[in-house]
Amino acid sequence: MSKEETTQEARVQSLYDIASILVTAVVIVAMVFTFVFRLVGVAQSSMEPTLHEHNNLLVSAFLPKARQGDIVIITDPYYAYPLVKRVIATGGQTVNIDFEKGKVYVDGKLQVEPYIMEPTTREGDVEFPLTVPKGCVFVLGDNRNDSIDSRQSTVGCVPEKYLLGRVFVRVTPFGQWKIK
Repeated sequence: MSKEETTQEARVQSLYDIASILVTAVVIVAMVFTFVFRLVGVAQSSMEPTLHEHNNLLVSAFLPKARQGDIVIITDPYYAYPLVKRVIATGGQTVNIDFEKGKVYVDGKLQVEPYIMEPTTREGDVEFPLTVPKGCVFVLGDNRNDSIDSRQSTVGCVPEKYLLGRVFVRVTPFGQWKIK
């Protein structure tokens, strides 16, 4: 075998190695974004001032159990797009809202909510106090008076099976990653 043929074989092997590495990297990234993380866009203003329309969020696909205060993505088949809401109460907790004062109570305790746009004065068609069924969560938008959420029977208490995941970082706009 000549020196020229050996050099040609080495080049082909190098190209094969590079292509193999690139394909492997693409497969790994695809698997991570399919099974571990999801990228979700905000399609409404119901989470202002925390999140804004057109923000992109990185969502953990592993949601062992939704906790009070978590921002979650809801993918109920009745909604045209994923809903982004904050968990106010979980299964077994009782929610009461004083719409005259704009105050939210969970298990009789006033909730301190520095993240909301304004006090909760808009009612829905759900009766309060309300005990959240086991396996469900009660959610509200941070922009309480411009949000379709668990105060309306169209959303109601959301079964945990419809929670796509927990939001843990804002991807865009760049530099505003932290979420309150």
